[in-house]
Parts: sequence; C-alpha cells; structure tokens
Amino acid sequence: MNHSPNELIMLFNDLFRESHRTILVKGGDEPEYRPADGDNGLAQIVFAHGYYASALHEISHWCIAGEYRRTLHDYGYWYCPDGRTPEQQREFEQVEIKPQALEWLFSIAAGTRFHISVDNLSGDGAANEQAFRQGVRAQASHYLTHGLPHRAGLLLDALKTFYGTTDTHASNWHRDAERIAPSTSAKNSSRKTEIV
Repeated sequence: MNHSPNELIMLFNDLFRESHRTILVKGGDEPEYRPADGDNGLAQIVFAHGYYASALHEISHWCIAGEYRRTLHDYGYWYCPDGRTPEQQREFEQVEIKPQALEWLFSIAAGTRFHISVDNLSGDGAANEQAFRQGVRAQASHYLTHGLPHRAGLLLDALKTFYGTTDTHASNWHRDAERIAPSTSAKNSSRKTEIV
C-alpha cells in the first residue's frame, strides 16, 4: 500500500483543525511544533521532508503533550541532537517510549512498517536498545489494554477506518511486536532451536 502524507494531513486536519486549532504541515529538514499565534491562529505540527513516518512521530508527541505544553514552541522541550552522551541518551530513550509506542500503533493502523529509533547515529547508539525496545512494546501493550490518550484514540480510530485495518489491528500488532521486541519466551525458543 502506497501512503501519501496528504492522506494523513487530511485525516488529522479534519479531526483537529476546529476542535484543537491545530494542523499538520509538510516541512523541510527539521520537524517542529509551532503553537498558535494569537486567538485566531492555528498551531502547526511540522513534519520533516514530507515523510509519512515523520508525520506519525510528530503527531505522537502532540497527542501526549498537555494543554500548557501545546502553548510552547516544541512543547518547551530542549532537544539534544544526534551525538548524545550515554547519560543524555538514557534520558532521550525514557522520554521517547510513549511517543514511539503511539507511533507504532498508528503505523499498524495505517498499514505501514514501524521502525524503532534511538536517533543517535553520531553518538554511541542506544544506551540500552533491548530495554528501550521492551519499554516501547510494554507501553504500546498498556495503551491497547487501558486505552490511549484521548486525541491519540481519535486518530487511531480514524486511521483504522480510513485504511480498513479495524478488524486486523490487534492481530497485526501482536505479530509485529515479535519483530520489534521479541518476548523472552520467543528468544528462549529460538535459542533452543539453534542449540538442537
């Protein structure tokens, strides 16, 4: 299935332009969140290079940000770029668990392939990639069991309806979970197979 970011822009803007005065916008090199300028302005979620996956990731951050954070440029967070120290990377991985869990669920709803990202190619890579993967898997599972944040739930339902994945979303997520972060029993089973 070929995915156009224009489809995602249409879905997002139909859902949130009026209710949350926020729109999704194609951008250039760097993604960013621009809060509304004045009472009649619209906040903008700008995603990088027109990439569908970048849009899903930036939307995920917006879905988690509270009302006050949505009044601040880039939600008021300081971003430490690629090339982070091990300590900075540990902090990065902690704050990325929730947005990447949402991005993963959105990706499955849209029928696209999710790629987990530690986003530290110029540094030492992940602080603990296995723990990060398991953390993202656990958070996604928690969302599926206990419910997503309100705005994320609205978008997930819209994506499932638009891409026709309502009936397959749960089974597709369980299958993909083993690709992204294999469970301990799956790892042990594959080790036993290798030994035999």
